[in-house]
Amino acid sequence: MNSSFFLNIFRFISLFLLQIIIFNNINLFGFVSPFPYVLFIILFPVNGNKSALLISSFLLGLLLDIFSNSGGIHTTASILLAYFRPSIFKFAFGVSYEYQTIKLNDTLTPERFSFLFVAILLHHLILFILEAFQFSLFFDILLRSITSTVLTIIISIIIIYLIKPNKR
Repeated sequence: MNSSFFLNIFRFISLFLLQIIIFNNINLFGFVSPFPYVLFIILFPVNGNKSALLISSFLLGLLLDIFSNSGGIHTTASILLAYFRPSIFKFAFGVSYEYQTIKLNDTLTPERFSFLFVAILLHHLILFILEAFQFSLFFDILLRSITSTVLTIIISIIIIYLIKPNKR
C-alpha cells in the first residue's frame, strides 16, 4: 500500500466529516449551500484506479445521503461526476491530459480553475435538478446551482491551499 492510498482515505474521511459537521449547516440566503466534499472526487489521482474512484464516490454519496436524509441525490451526483471526470479533464487540459502530471493543488491556473468550475457546476446541476425534479423550477435550479458553485469553489480553493504542502 502506498502513501496515496492512505492520503485518499484521509481525504475521504476528513471531507465527509467536514461536510456533515460544518457545511451541511450552512444555508446562505435560504438557497446557497456549499458542497466541498466533491474535492475528494476532483483531487483523486488522475492515473488512479477508475473503479476505485467510482466505488468510493458511490460510498461518499451514500454516506452523505444517509446523514443528510436526501434520498440518493448525493450518490447520483457523485457517481456522475466521477464518471464524467475524464471528459472534464479533456475539456480543461486538452486531449493529452493522461500523459501530463496534473496536480490540482499547485498554483491555480486557468486550466485548473476551469476544471474546478465545470466539475463543481456539473455536480451541483445534477444535485439540484434531482432535488427539485420539476421543470417549472428551472430558473431556481439554475440560480441555486450557480450561486452554490461559486461558494463551493471559494471554499474548495481555501481548502486546497490549506492542505497544500509547503515547498522549501
